Amino acid sequence: MNRTDLVAALSDRAEVTRKDADAVLTALAATIGDVVAKGDEKVTIPGFLTFERTHRAARTARNPQTGEPLEIAAGYGVKVSAGSKLKEAAKGK
Repeated sequence: MNRTDLVAALSDRAEVTRKDADAVLTALAATIGDVVAKGDEKVTIPGFLTFERTHRAARTARNPQTGEPLEIAAGYGVKVSAGSKLKEAAKGK
């Protein structure tokens, strides 16, 4: 399902226009991005998803072509966890 399909499904289910559904989806993505970028709290949609910024320590890796060691700087990533309702949906229940 791509974004267009998702917007169409949201507008049908919520009985709103596609323009309104697209605006809500855009606002949701922007809000989650802003909170994760700050890193001081996580976003939880109960039973569905949790978004959280994580810290990655500096580490040494190897170039797979040459075997040469590389230093990878510390940085940040995003952890997304599935909630109980999403896990049950994935099981087909």
